[in-house]
Amino acid sequence: MNKLRFVIPKGSLEEDTMDLLKQAGYSLVGTDRSYRPFINDPEIELKILRPQEIPNLIAQDAHDLGISGIDWTEESGVIDEVEDILDLEYGKVELVLAVPRDWNDIKNFSDLLKKFLNKNKPVRIFTELIATTKKYIMNNPVYKQKFQDKVPEIITPWSRNGENSQVKIILSFGATEAKPPEDAEAIVDLTATGKTIEENKLKVIDRLVSSTARLLANRKALKDPWKKGKIQDIKMLLKGVVEARKKLHIFMNIKNKNLPKLLKELPALKRPTIAPLSGIEGWSAINTIIPKDTFMKLMPILRKYAQGIVIHEPRQIIPSEEEE
Repeated sequence: MNKLRFVIPKGSLEEDTMDLLKQAGYSLVGTDRSYRPFINDPEIELKILRPQEIPNLIAQDAHDLGISGIDWTEESGVIDEVEDILDLEYGKVELVLAVPRDWNDIKNFSDLLKKFLNKNKPVRIFTELIATTKKYIMNNPVYKQKFQDKVPEIITPWSRNGENSQVKIILSFGATEAKPPEDAEAIVDLTATGKTIEENKLKVIDRLVSSTARLLANRKALKDPWKKGKIQDIKMLLKGVVEARKKLHIFMNIKNKNLPKLLKELPALKRPTIAPLSGIEGWSAINTIIPKDTFMKLMPILRKYAQGIVIHEPRQIIPSEEEE
């Protein structure tokens, strides 16, 4: 039997990924005990790994399909080696540059560089995303003017490289927000709400990357007819969930004379389904899908003209292959 190698993330993206797969119709057993859980699709070989590892493994053809953040895809340097086929719209984080909150004279990274370089003091930056941080630093105009193409010193427990000891990028193993000001002048860290940064008396002075969870495909797998079809099936099921989470399915009854007034305001995927109400002359039933964020705005006109309003949150809204 053909098998598609599908790798999903452990850690911060794990719970939302499990919810997504469940809503898409998949059943997983053993996720709390095994990194190779059972899935109710015999054509999928499922594995759980850290999201930091997944983009590289897909690029290396170890897996056909996977879920990871776009932040780790860029950090791994494989953004041009894998296919980003679907934004799953969860795991939203920003990669930010932060410094101590009471450094009122520091508004951006250029300010930070000028202040410490003028004092002949090194700028130490702790981060888990070394490659992204290095690229950001080397693209800064003040850094370019001062150091040209010199690579900042990169420090990890197992290596030290880079020729510019005036700016140091130091690998963090967690608790990154605790480093400034004693151990670092700044941090580059992922944040969902910014609350932890604020609680550690830091302030954000720049945003490097905005990230969400993505469905990533191996390019070789997409050239295999069977694997390509299977990937498209999975993508369609997951996209159905992503779209459904933004919609409401509503049913209502309305007098025919009021239909034009309601239809003028009522959104739909294409057009609402309208059918005569059985046994009641002059009334119709409406069945439609609307964007979730329009519902409150529609309430006054629904209250005025409609009756028997029933609202569902759909499990999936699966697009046709033509819409893909």
